[in-house]
Amino acid sequence: MSTFMNTDPKAFSGVWVFCEQRQGKMMPTTFELISEGRKLADELGVQLSGILLGDSVDNIAAELGGYGADKVYVYNSPLLKDYTTDAYTKIITDAVHEFKPEIMLFGASHIGRDLAPRCAARLHTGLCADCTHLDVDLNGYINFLRTGSSLDVDSMNFETKLFDVNTNLKMTRPAFGGHLMATIVCPRFRPAMATVRPGVMKKRECPKNVEIIEPKFELTAADIHTEVVDTVKAAKKLVDLIGADFIVSVGRGISKDVEGGIKLAEELAEVLGGVVGSSRACVDAGWISADHQVGQTGKTVHPKVYVALGISGAIQHKAGMQDSECIIA
Repeated sequence: MSTFMNTDPKAFSGVWVFCEQRQGKMMPTTFELISEGRKLADELGVQLSGILLGDSVDNIAAELGGYGADKVYVYNSPLLKDYTTDAYTKIITDAVHEFKPEIMLFGASHIGRDLAPRCAARLHTGLCADCTHLDVDLNGYINFLRTGSSLDVDSMNFETKLFDVNTNLKMTRPAFGGHLMATIVCPRFRPAMATVRPGVMKKRECPKNVEIIEPKFELTAADIHTEVVDTVKAAKKLVDLIGADFIVSVGRGISKDVEGGIKLAEELAEVLGGVVGSSRACVDAGWISADHQVGQTGKTVHPKVYVALGISGAIQHKAGMQDSECIIA
Protein backbone atom coordinates (compact mmCIF):
# COMPACT_ATOMS: atom_id res chain seq x y z
CA MET A 1 0.00 0.00 0.00
CA SER A 2 1.36 3.42 -0.99
CA THR A 3 2.17 6.13 1.53
CA PHE A 4 -0.93 8.01 2.69
CA MET A 5 -0.49 11.78 2.93
CA ASN A 6 -3.89 13.36 3.35
CA THR A 7 -2.49 16.91 3.25
CA ASP A 8 -1.65 16.66 -0.47
CA PRO A 9 -4.92 17.28 -2.38
CA LYS A 10 -3.24 16.59 -5.73
CA ALA A 11 -2.65 12.97 -4.68
CA PHE A 12 -6.40 12.36 -4.42
CA SER A 13 -8.91 11.94 -7.23
CA GLY A 14 -12.48 10.76 -7.63
CA VAL A 15 -15.81 10.95 -5.84
CA TRP A 16 -16.87 8.00 -3.67
CA VAL A 17 -20.25 7.13 -2.21
CA PHE A 18 -20.78 4.69 0.65
CA CYS A 19 -23.53 2.42 -0.69
CA GLU A 20 -25.66 1.38 2.25
CA GLN A 21 -27.47 -1.93 1.98
CA ARG A 22 -29.46 -3.83 4.53
CA GLN A 23 -30.12 -7.56 4.21
CA GLY A 24 -29.03 -7.44 0.58
CA LYS A 25 -31.30 -4.54 -0.41
CA MET A 26 -29.89 -1.17 -1.46
CA MET A 27 -31.21 1.75 0.56
CA PRO A 28 -32.94 4.55 -1.44
CA THR A 29 -30.51 7.15 -0.09
CA THR A 30 -27.70 5.38 -1.95
CA PHE A 31 -29.27 6.15 -5.34
CA GLU A 32 -29.80 9.78 -4.31
CA LEU A 33 -26.12 10.11 -3.36
CA ILE A 34 -24.91 8.37 -6.52
CA SER A 35 -26.96 10.87 -8.56
CA GLU A 36 -25.50 13.81 -6.63
CA GLY A 37 -22.03 12.28 -6.80
CA ARG A 38 -22.36 12.12 -10.60
CA LYS A 39 -22.91 15.88 -10.68
CA LEU A 40 -19.88 16.55 -8.47
CA ALA A 41 -17.68 14.14 -10.43
CA ASP A 42 -18.64 15.85 -13.70
CA GLU A 43 -17.79 19.26 -12.22
CA LEU A 44 -14.35 17.95 -11.23
CA GLY A 45 -13.82 15.87 -14.37
CA VAL A 46 -13.20 12.67 -12.37
CA GLN A 47 -14.78 9.24 -11.95
CA LEU A 48 -17.63 8.37 -9.60
CA SER A 49 -17.30 5.18 -7.56
CA GLY A 50 -19.44 3.40 -5.02
CA ILE A 51 -18.08 1.31 -2.16
CA LEU A 52 -20.36 -1.58 -1.19
CA LEU A 53 -19.83 -3.81 1.85
CA GLY A 54 -21.74 -6.95 2.79
CA ASP A 55 -21.96 -10.69 2.26
CA SER A 56 -22.68 -11.87 -1.28
CA VAL A 57 -23.84 -8.44 -2.44
CA ASP A 58 -22.35 -8.67 -5.95
CA ASN A 59 -25.82 -9.01 -7.47
CA ILE A 60 -26.95 -5.54 -6.36
CA ALA A 61 -23.76 -3.66 -7.28
CA ALA A 62 -24.78 -3.29 -10.93
CA GLU A 63 -27.87 -1.29 -9.89
CA LEU A 64 -25.61 1.69 -9.22
CA GLY A 65 -24.69 1.95 -12.90
CA GLY A 66 -28.22 3.10 -13.63
CA TYR A 67 -27.61 6.30 -11.68
CA GLY A 68 -24.18 7.22 -13.01
CA ALA A 69 -21.55 5.17 -11.15
CA ASP A 70 -18.41 4.43 -13.17
CA LYS A 71 -17.09 1.83 -10.72
CA VAL A 72 -18.26 -0.09 -7.67
CA TYR A 73 -15.74 -1.49 -5.20
CA VAL A 74 -17.36 -4.57 -3.64
CA TYR A 75 -16.13 -6.09 -0.37
CA ASN A 76 -17.75 -9.44 0.44
CA SER A 77 -17.30 -11.31 3.71
CA PRO A 78 -19.50 -13.13 6.24
CA LEU A 79 -17.99 -10.68 8.77
CA LEU A 80 -19.62 -7.83 6.84
CA LYS A 81 -23.11 -9.36 6.66
CA ASP A 82 -24.33 -7.33 9.65
CA TYR A 83 -23.15 -3.78 10.14
CA THR A 84 -20.55 -3.27 12.85
CA THR A 85 -18.66 -0.04 13.34
CA ASP A 86 -15.27 -1.76 13.70
CA ALA A 87 -15.46 -3.87 10.52
CA TYR A 88 -16.94 -1.23 8.24
CA THR A 89 -14.56 1.47 9.50
CA LYS A 90 -11.52 -0.75 8.87
CA ILE A 91 -12.55 -1.71 5.35
CA ILE A 92 -13.44 1.84 4.30
CA THR A 93 -10.35 3.49 5.78
CA ASP A 94 -8.10 0.83 4.27
CA ALA A 95 -9.78 1.41 0.90
CA VAL A 96 -9.30 5.18 1.16
CA HIS A 97 -5.61 4.64 1.95
CA GLU A 98 -5.30 2.46 -1.15
CA PHE A 99 -7.38 4.33 -3.74
CA LYS A 100 -7.37 7.93 -2.41
CA PRO A 101 -10.73 9.48 -3.34
CA GLU A 102 -10.94 13.25 -2.92
CA ILE A 103 -14.60 13.31 -1.85
CA MET A 104 -16.59 10.75 0.12
CA LEU A 105 -20.35 10.89 0.76
CA PHE A 106 -22.47 9.00 3.29
CA GLY A 107 -26.21 9.00 3.84
CA ALA A 108 -27.23 10.57 7.15
CA SER A 109 -28.96 7.35 8.25
CA HIS A 110 -28.36 5.66 11.60
CA ILE A 111 -25.51 3.71 10.03
CA GLY A 112 -24.06 6.69 8.15
CA ARG A 113 -24.12 8.91 11.22
CA ASP A 114 -22.24 6.25 13.17
CA LEU A 115 -19.78 5.25 10.45
CA ALA A 116 -18.78 8.57 8.83
CA PRO A 117 -17.35 10.30 11.94
CA ARG A 118 -15.38 7.19 12.89
CA CYS A 119 -13.84 7.05 9.40
CA ALA A 120 -13.13 10.80 9.41
CA ALA A 121 -11.37 10.59 12.76
CA ARG A 122 -9.24 7.63 11.67
CA LEU A 123 -8.34 9.37 8.38
CA HIS A 124 -7.71 12.67 10.17
CA THR A 125 -9.93 14.67 7.84
CA GLY A 126 -12.98 16.90 8.06
CA LEU A 127 -16.61 15.80 8.08
CA CYS A 128 -19.65 18.01 7.53
CA ALA A 129 -22.80 16.36 8.91
CA ASP A 130 -26.42 16.58 7.74
CA CYS A 131 -25.72 18.46 4.50
CA THR A 132 -28.64 19.72 2.44
CA HIS A 133 -26.66 21.07 -0.55
CA LEU A 134 -23.33 20.25 -2.20
CA ASP A 135 -21.33 22.12 -4.83
CA VAL A 136 -17.85 22.07 -6.32
CA ASP A 137 -18.25 24.61 -9.11
CA LEU A 138 -18.16 28.17 -7.73
CA ASN A 139 -20.70 29.52 -10.22
CA GLY A 140 -23.12 26.77 -9.26
CA TYR A 141 -22.70 27.65 -5.60
CA ILE A 142 -23.26 31.35 -6.29
CA ASN A 143 -26.46 30.53 -8.19
CA PHE A 144 -27.60 28.41 -5.23
CA LEU A 145 -27.05 31.38 -2.91
CA ARG A 146 -28.82 33.73 -5.29
CA THR A 147 -31.97 31.60 -5.40
CA GLY A 148 -31.91 30.09 -1.90
CA SER A 149 -30.87 32.97 0.34
CA SER A 150 -31.41 36.67 0.94
CA LEU A 151 -27.68 37.49 0.59
CA ASP A 152 -26.52 40.25 -1.74
CA VAL A 153 -24.45 37.76 -3.72
CA ASP A 154 -23.33 40.21 -6.41
CA SER A 155 -21.49 42.37 -3.87
CA MET A 156 -19.63 39.45 -2.29
CA ASN A 157 -16.07 38.37 -3.09
CA PHE A 158 -15.63 34.60 -3.12
CA GLU A 159 -12.00 34.49 -4.22
CA THR A 160 -9.31 33.60 -1.68
CA LYS A 161 -5.58 32.88 -1.78
CA LEU A 162 -5.92 30.17 0.87
CA PHE A 163 -7.33 27.50 -1.44
CA ASP A 164 -8.79 26.92 -4.90
CA VAL A 165 -12.50 27.71 -4.58
CA ASN A 166 -13.32 25.82 -7.80
CA THR A 167 -11.97 22.42 -6.70
CA ASN A 168 -13.05 22.25 -3.05
CA LEU A 169 -16.35 20.71 -2.03
CA LYS A 170 -18.72 23.32 -0.62
CA MET A 171 -20.96 21.59 1.95
CA THR A 172 -24.05 23.51 3.11
CA ARG A 173 -25.99 22.53 6.21
CA PRO A 174 -28.41 24.08 8.73
CA ALA A 175 -26.82 25.69 11.80
CA PHE A 176 -28.04 27.24 15.06
CA GLY A 177 -31.20 25.16 15.15
CA GLY A 178 -31.95 25.76 11.49
CA HIS A 179 -31.96 29.55 11.77
CA LEU A 180 -28.83 29.88 9.60
CA MET A 181 -27.28 27.98 6.72
CA ALA A 182 -23.52 27.39 6.98
CA THR A 183 -21.24 26.38 4.12
CA ILE A 184 -18.21 24.35 5.15
CA VAL A 185 -15.02 23.78 3.15
CA CYS A 186 -12.24 21.29 3.95
CA PRO A 187 -9.26 22.68 1.98
CA ARG A 188 -6.33 21.15 3.87
CA PHE A 189 -7.19 17.48 4.17
CA ARG A 190 -8.53 14.72 1.93
CA PRO A 191 -10.93 13.18 1.42
CA ALA A 192 -13.53 15.87 2.08
CA MET A 193 -16.36 13.96 3.78
CA ALA A 194 -20.06 14.69 4.19
CA THR A 195 -23.23 13.02 5.38
CA VAL A 196 -26.35 13.97 3.42
CA ARG A 197 -29.91 13.89 4.67
CA PRO A 198 -32.19 11.29 3.07
CA GLY A 199 -34.63 12.78 0.58
CA VAL A 200 -32.65 15.97 0.01
CA MET A 201 -30.98 14.95 -3.26
CA LYS A 202 -33.04 13.83 -6.23
CA LYS A 203 -32.51 10.50 -7.93
CA ARG A 204 -31.53 10.99 -11.57
CA GLU A 205 -31.14 8.07 -13.95
CA CYS A 206 -27.86 8.19 -15.85
CA PRO A 207 -27.10 4.73 -17.29
CA LYS A 208 -23.42 3.74 -17.30
CA ASN A 209 -21.51 0.56 -18.04
CA VAL A 210 -20.40 0.17 -14.45
CA GLU A 211 -17.17 -1.66 -13.65
CA ILE A 212 -17.38 -4.05 -10.67
CA ILE A 213 -14.11 -4.36 -8.76
CA GLU A 214 -13.45 -6.77 -5.89
CA PRO A 215 -10.20 -5.67 -4.20
CA LYS A 216 -8.24 -7.89 -1.86
CA PHE A 217 -8.64 -6.98 1.81
CA GLU A 218 -7.83 -8.23 5.29
CA LEU A 219 -10.51 -8.61 7.96
CA THR A 220 -10.61 -11.06 10.86
CA ALA A 221 -12.91 -11.60 13.81
CA ALA A 222 -10.19 -10.08 16.00
CA ASP A 223 -10.77 -6.73 14.25
CA ILE A 224 -14.38 -6.65 15.49
CA HIS A 225 -15.00 -5.87 19.14
CA THR A 226 -18.78 -6.23 19.15
CA GLU A 227 -21.08 -9.06 18.14
CA VAL A 228 -24.50 -8.74 16.56
CA VAL A 229 -26.53 -11.39 18.36
CA ASP A 230 -29.90 -10.64 16.78
CA THR A 231 -31.68 -7.97 14.77
CA VAL A 232 -35.13 -7.03 16.05
CA LYS A 233 -37.36 -4.80 13.95
CA ALA A 234 -39.70 -2.56 15.90
CA ALA A 235 -43.17 -2.34 14.38
CA LYS A 236 -43.62 1.42 14.79
CA LYS A 237 -45.86 3.25 12.36
CA LEU A 238 -44.06 6.31 10.94
CA VAL A 239 -45.17 8.84 8.37
CA ASP A 240 -43.62 8.38 4.92
CA LEU A 241 -43.24 12.03 3.97
CA ILE A 242 -40.42 11.47 1.49
CA GLY A 243 -42.39 9.01 -0.65
CA ALA A 244 -45.76 10.81 -0.49
CA ASP A 245 -47.33 12.39 -3.61
CA PHE A 246 -49.72 14.55 -1.56
CA ILE A 247 -48.82 16.29 1.70
CA VAL A 248 -51.09 18.47 3.82
CA SER A 249 -48.93 20.40 6.28
CA VAL A 250 -50.06 22.28 9.36
CA GLY A 251 -48.43 25.25 11.06
CA ARG A 252 -48.84 27.36 14.18
CA GLY A 253 -51.83 29.15 12.63
CA ILE A 254 -53.82 26.01 11.90
CA SER A 255 -56.65 26.89 14.30
CA LYS A 256 -57.48 28.06 17.80
CA ASP A 257 -58.74 24.50 18.23
CA VAL A 258 -55.45 22.74 17.54
CA GLU A 259 -56.78 19.19 17.74
CA GLY A 260 -59.70 20.07 15.50
CA GLY A 261 -57.45 21.78 12.98
CA ILE A 262 -55.08 18.83 12.76
CA LYS A 263 -58.03 16.46 12.44
CA LEU A 264 -59.32 18.45 9.45
CA ALA A 265 -55.85 18.25 7.87
CA GLU A 266 -55.82 14.49 8.43
CA GLU A 267 -59.23 14.15 6.77
CA LEU A 268 -58.08 16.17 3.75
CA ALA A 269 -54.89 14.12 3.48
CA GLU A 270 -56.93 10.90 3.60
CA VAL A 271 -59.21 12.10 0.77
CA LEU A 272 -56.16 13.02 -1.34
CA GLY A 273 -54.42 9.75 -0.55
CA GLY A 274 -51.57 11.59 1.16
CA VAL A 275 -50.10 12.25 4.58
CA VAL A 276 -49.94 15.06 7.11
CA GLY A 277 -46.80 17.16 7.43
CA SER A 278 -45.93 19.90 9.89
CA SER A 279 -43.80 22.95 10.50
CA ARG A 280 -41.23 22.91 13.28
CA ALA A 281 -43.42 25.19 15.42
CA CYS A 282 -46.09 22.50 15.78
CA VAL A 283 -43.52 19.86 16.68
CA ASP A 284 -41.85 22.12 19.26
CA ALA A 285 -45.26 22.88 20.76
CA GLY A 286 -45.94 19.16 21.14
CA TRP A 287 -48.99 19.22 18.87
CA ILE A 288 -47.63 16.58 16.48
CA SER A 289 -44.75 14.08 16.43
CA ALA A 290 -41.33 14.89 14.92
CA ASP A 291 -41.66 12.38 12.07
CA HIS A 292 -44.19 14.79 10.46
CA GLN A 293 -41.76 17.73 10.33
CA VAL A 294 -40.84 19.29 6.98
CA GLY A 295 -37.98 21.77 6.64
CA GLN A 296 -34.27 22.27 7.19
CA THR A 297 -34.35 20.48 10.53
CA GLY A 298 -36.97 17.98 9.35
CA LYS A 299 -37.46 16.15 6.06
CA THR A 300 -37.03 17.44 2.53
CA VAL A 301 -39.97 16.45 0.33
CA HIS A 302 -40.86 16.56 -3.38
CA PRO A 303 -44.61 15.75 -3.59
CA LYS A 304 -46.90 16.40 -6.55
CA VAL A 305 -49.08 18.63 -4.36
CA TYR A 306 -48.08 20.36 -1.12
CA VAL A 307 -50.87 22.04 0.86
CA ALA A 308 -49.68 24.46 3.57
CA LEU A 309 -52.26 25.33 6.23
CA GLY A 310 -51.47 28.03 8.78
CA ILE A 311 -47.76 28.08 7.88
CA SER A 312 -45.97 31.44 7.80
CA GLY A 313 -43.53 30.41 5.05
CA ALA A 314 -40.25 30.90 6.91
CA ILE A 315 -37.16 30.17 4.82
CA GLN A 316 -36.33 27.19 7.04
CA HIS A 317 -39.62 25.52 6.14
CA LYS A 318 -39.49 26.49 2.46
CA ALA A 319 -36.08 24.81 2.13
CA GLY A 320 -37.78 21.48 2.80
CA MET A 321 -40.66 21.75 0.32
CA GLN A 322 -39.86 24.34 -2.33
CA ASP A 323 -39.27 21.69 -5.01
CA SER A 324 -42.84 20.43 -4.80
CA GLU A 325 -44.59 20.30 -8.20
CA CYS A 326 -47.59 22.31 -6.95
CA ILE A 327 -47.80 24.35 -3.75
CA ILE A 328 -51.14 25.49 -2.34
CA ALA A 329 -50.94 27.89 0.61
